[in-house]
Amino acid sequence: MLLSLLIFIPLLGALGLLVLPSDRHDLMRGYTLAVTLIVAVLGAMLWFQFDASIATQQLTENRHWFLIPYHDAPGFVEVRYALGVDGISILLVALTAFLMPLVVLSTPGHVKHRVKEFLVWLLVMQTGMMGVFLAMDLVLFYTFWEVSLVPLYFMLGIWGGERRLYATVKFFLYTVAGSLVMLIAAVWMYLHFHTTSIPELTELAAASSLEVQGWLFAAFALAFAIKVPVIPFHTWLADAHTEAPTSGSVILAGVLLKMGTYGLLRFGIGMFPQAAVASSTAFMILGAVGIVYGAFLAMAQTDVKRLVACSSVSHLGYVVLGMFALTQSGLRGSLLQMVNHGLSTGLLFLLIGMIYERRHTRELKDYGGVAAVMPVFAFFFVFAVLSSVGLPGLNGFIGEWMILLGSFQANPWIAGIAVTGVIFGAVYLLRATRLMLFGEVTNEANQKLQDLNLREVGLMVPIAVLCVWIGVAPNMFLDRTTASLDLLAERVEAAQTTLELSAAEVSTEVPR
Repeated sequence: MLLSLLIFIPLLGALGLLVLPSDRHDLMRGYTLAVTLIVAVLGAMLWFQFDASIATQQLTENRHWFLIPYHDAPGFVEVRYALGVDGISILLVALTAFLMPLVVLSTPGHVKHRVKEFLVWLLVMQTGMMGVFLAMDLVLFYTFWEVSLVPLYFMLGIWGGERRLYATVKFFLYTVAGSLVMLIAAVWMYLHFHTTSIPELTELAAASSLEVQGWLFAAFALAFAIKVPVIPFHTWLADAHTEAPTSGSVILAGVLLKMGTYGLLRFGIGMFPQAAVASSTAFMILGAVGIVYGAFLAMAQTDVKRLVACSSVSHLGYVVLGMFALTQSGLRGSLLQMVNHGLSTGLLFLLIGMIYERRHTRELKDYGGVAAVMPVFAFFFVFAVLSSVGLPGLNGFIGEWMILLGSFQANPWIAGIAVTGVIFGAVYLLRATRLMLFGEVTNEANQKLQDLNLREVGLMVPIAVLCVWIGVAPNMFLDRTTASLDLLAERVEAAQTTLELSAAEVSTEVPR
């Protein structure tokens, strides 16, 4: 029941929000904050009830949903309302529950019109995101996947910037293309395996031939690669981030992009391990290219929000790299880095949104010397930058170090290319910090800037505390992933053995 409450309390809250008077903005924001705080409390309960020693799904819910007739025989395939949480999903569920109240608190600064609609879409989006991470039936997963995408379409199109229509159409075309490919693969699996249960499909697909796994892996991986996004499917991200309202950017960076990396881990590697092993080098190369190319893109930006958006391509390249290194260190680091990126980049987007509300410009040339006028803002901005570049003692260091360690174990040459991203990341972020915060105040408009207020500081502190917590005591978070990732690593090792035996049989076969 706890998992259902995590998913559907936001949806019920959205329905309740519809009956509130549209002119009472403070009432609606307070109500939405209360709903997300309830979900955060339930997320904390889930965190403490979770048994880290269990590798498989726990706290499960499994009920009949509806029947689909067989296409080639009498009878029906039962689609079930099946939920569960394991070490692969627990961190992402907790991250979603943690970030949403902060997102709601950020809205007074940038959502001034059609407030009720915006808050409704926020809550609907939370239902979709929670459902993606907790669904254990393929039909249910796909339903929540689509539900989570619809609100961002409207948030971009209605509350976005000047080029919002272009960004919205681009986002829609990319995501719909990925979703359709995944739907085709899901229908094929139902037709051939006669089940939609994700645990059952995981066993059946893993036991199928490399050829079958290869086509299915390609379809699912394409959908998730667009969502991450992996090079060359990255071009929609910078436009979406730049034009989205601040809270939309925070959700996109914090949670929505992680749906892609989660899908690669849960389905791409977990469900099709032989195909994942066979394509691991290609994905490691894509991850390394994304790290370096994303950094170069960020260096070229003059808009600070677009700079941070391009940095996401680079940082999520680390996640893809570590994941497809297929080592225990790489898998653990990539899962932790999903959370780290959500916190660090979410913090940067919040801060950029706050200063944009004061200056109404994001061009680096329009700033300079802001630290002298806004010292509290400067402190948190430098903190977020250091977290993002991986300063030891903060969250980003642990994830990147584990990813690079695991990648060197798998392929030293690719890891050697990827490690240069650490230097490039420091270059573009520290350069942006210098241009914004330090030097003389040359623009008179910056002399009148007001520092962060109590509400804004209240948004920063919980994220900063969690960044330090992960950096100082990472095992508190890593331990919850160990059992499930150990099981996944065993599946990968079995797939590697199968491929090696098949290759040996082919090489020793004597032609007639």
